[in-house]
Amino acid sequence: MTRLILASASPARTKLLTDAGIGHTVLVSDVDEPAVQARYGVTDPHDTALLLARAKAEAVAVLPEAEGALVLGCDSVFEFDGEAHGKPYTADVARERMARMSGSRGVLHTGHWLVDNRTTAADGAPEPCGSGATVGAVASAEVHFMEMAPAEIDAYIATGEPLLCAGSFTIDGLGGAFIRKVDGDPHAVVGLSISTLRGLLAQADVAIISLWAQGRPSP
Repeated sequence: MTRLILASASPARTKLLTDAGIGHTVLVSDVDEPAVQARYGVTDPHDTALLLARAKAEAVAVLPEAEGALVLGCDSVFEFDGEAHGKPYTADVARERMARMSGSRGVLHTGHWLVDNRTTAADGAPEPCGSGATVGAVASAEVHFMEMAPAEIDAYIATGEPLLCAGSFTIDGLGGAFIRKVDGDPHAVVGLSISTLRGLLAQADVAIISLWAQGRPSP
């Protein structure tokens, strides 16, 4: 049986995989995101999302618990006015960002990185069962925002929801009330594109349908 490990603490990503019928376990990395960005000097939001997703996947892939499994790392970066926006963490930062985003639009980039940790013939297995692949891709979607009144922004920030979300918003929670439309894969805005995962799994010689039964509850 093929095991999939999600190298992310995001409840939204876990829910996406579960709703898609994909069985998985969660093993969170301890990657220092600012340190990774400083080391590589990446400033482009698209590349930053992929770099951080790779760092998370590779950090978990070397752990003993990940032996023999597929490891998926994900990270999201919001691009607005040419700037990369990660999690705001504080109310003041979130408020300033949301005031600028009101009635405007930006692009949410979600990086995905898959490491195939399954045993291969080169490792001494009697027959190949792993590809040894380490592959990545970015799914991006343009998000169009409604006009938001200052009182709405304050109320939303008071819930705490936007403080730990890339770009200071969600589409699958309270923040969905302020999103007019999405051009692109809406799953990418949530934080994990199932169709992008399908493509990465294919590069590791794994059919996504082979993981469905593992994630569906028994009738």
